[in-house]
This record gives sequence, structure tokens and C-alpha cells, in this order.
Amino acid sequence: MNNYSLEAIELNKTFGRRLIFKNLNFKIQNEGILGISGANGSGKSTLVKIIAGINSPTEGKIIHQENGKEIIAEKLHNYIGFVSPYLVLYEEFTAWENLNYFAQIRRVKFNKEKIENLLSEFLIYNRKDDLVKTYSSGMKQRLKFIFALMHSPKLLILDEPTSNLDEEGKQSVYNIIENEGKTNIVIIASNEKSDLQFCSQILKLEDFKNSLK
Repeated sequence: MNNYSLEAIELNKTFGRRLIFKNLNFKIQNEGILGISGANGSGKSTLVKIIAGINSPTEGKIIHQENGKEIIAEKLHNYIGFVSPYLVLYEEFTAWENLNYFAQIRRVKFNKEKIENLLSEFLIYNRKDDLVKTYSSGMKQRLKFIFALMHSPKLLILDEPTSNLDEEGKQSVYNIIENEGKTNIVIIASNEKSDLQFCSQILKLEDFKNSLK
């Protein structure tokens, strides 16, 4: 059983006088799929970066816990898998070299069998020894999923997960979302209805945009 929990307490985020969201609360534990919806520019990416510990809220806090014990910020990367269009790959490395390098950075075991299975599942196994700069945008997006999943994260955060993907690629992503949500926590930030189809709870960011006072 996944004894992981994630809680947002009275989150507020502003940029100057511009309100992004206000008084945002949620809690999810053990397993399940949480959606974050909103129009482009509504703050979806800002919120997932705060959840992942990349950015800080203006007020409030995010609490990550495993077995009831809070996880310090410096250790969060061991528990989180993150996919987004703005993550950068090393284009002068092959896919295999990228994966091996990131395993070393994270100090996690390079599980060859699991990574080969993921490469096959995302339909790029035959291109694993090609330089990433030769990949299409869709192939790069698939590779990002393998980075996110290679260390078996407790929390999978997906920001616009199907951007640049064809229908076959989208179906691979939806299979991952459905399966991961049975045993782990998945967060999906998207304004695409098909991306949010498996969510048991959806946060609509327009509900957290009361005017500043």
C-alpha cells in the first residue's frame, strides 16, 4: 500500500498585484487521481510547480508525508515523477544516456529491465540509442514520461501530459495514468477533457480567484 499523502493548506499565489489563486485547499492520500483544470494562463503550471517544490507559494503551505512523517524539501525528488512541456532534455545524448545520467543524479538504481519495458511501452525502444536531438516533439514527450516513471515515484505530476502526442501516444499516457492511479497518487494539470477523464476530483482554478483586498 502507498502510505503517501499530499495536502495543500490555504495556498495563495500572487505575482505583484496579480492574483493567481487564493485560499486553495485539498488533501489526497494513498492513491487516486486529482485533476487541476483552467484556461491557458490560469495558473495550472504555477500550482504543480509549488506542489513539486520547484516554486514557493506566497502564503500557505504544501505538506508531503510518507507513513505520517513529513518529507523535507531536499528529499522530494526521490518521491516525485514530473512531466511537463518545459522540462529540458540533453539533446546531445542518446535517450539511453539521458536516462542513465539522470539515474546517477538522483542516486537511484538504473533498473535496465524496467527502463527497457518503459521504452517499449512508449514505442521508442528502437530509438533508444539515437541522439535526442533527432527525436520529434512527440518522442521527446514520451521520453519525459520514462524519466518520471523510472524510479517508481509515489506521486506522479503531469502538466499538459498529452501535448505533442499522436493518438497512439495519448493512449499510452492514459494507460499509465489509469494504472498508476490504482496504487499511487497522480496529479494532472490540463484543460483537455480527455486528459481529466480518470480524475476522481478536479480543482477548477477559477473557483480560487477571488479579488485581492
